[in-house]
Amino acid sequence: MKKLILTISLSLIGFTAFAQTAFEKAMTEKIAKVEDHKTPDEFTALANDFDRIGTKESKEWLPYYYAAFATIQKGRILMQSGKTAELDPVAADAEKYIAKAEILSPNNAELFILKKMTSGLKMMADPMSRYMTEAPVAQQALAKAQELDPNNPRITVLQAEDAYFTPEQFGGSKVKGAELFKKAIEQFGTYKSKSSLDPKWGKAEAEYFLSQK
Repeated sequence: MKKLILTISLSLIGFTAFAQTAFEKAMTEKIAKVEDHKTPDEFTALANDFDRIGTKESKEWLPYYYAAFATIQKGRILMQSGKTAELDPVAADAEKYIAKAEILSPNNAELFILKKMTSGLKMMADPMSRYMTEAPVAQQALAKAQELDPNNPRITVLQAEDAYFTPEQFGGSKVKGAELFKKAIEQFGTYKSKSSLDPKWGKAEAEYFLSQK
């Protein structure tokens, strides 16, 4: 009887390890595509893939995190293309995924970082009328992220972006932005992610801005 119990226990351990490996494999393959994709449609499909993984792995917050991140990347492409009228539904989709992730992982700095980025998309849909409402929301989200994880380099990357694109008369400058991008790169050198699947983006963006003359 003891041998039978031991055999069953070992089988369950082996199955759990296999399931985790399958989850990690699926996530790793999809995460790699975040940097490869270039079009809104590609990011929509990728977000849907992460959402399906999240539905299957009901205790994991990271699939929904990456579904939101892929959606935000879609929004950034639309914004760069001048399609600001399409940003509101994109932001709504990102918020939906963030809410799912937050149920599974409350008080998570990475999710507040995404909230800041989502608020930025909503503001860019109509900057003149929304700056006064969305800018404080974005800054509160980033402040909460910093409170939870003060050495997170992605927080510094977003602070650098804000400084880089804000005119000097409003407190920003490209010089201030560059200083923060340098700080972010230094933080990337020492920051330890909690797992191999946790967010790691941001360093390439900081390096890109520092390469601009």
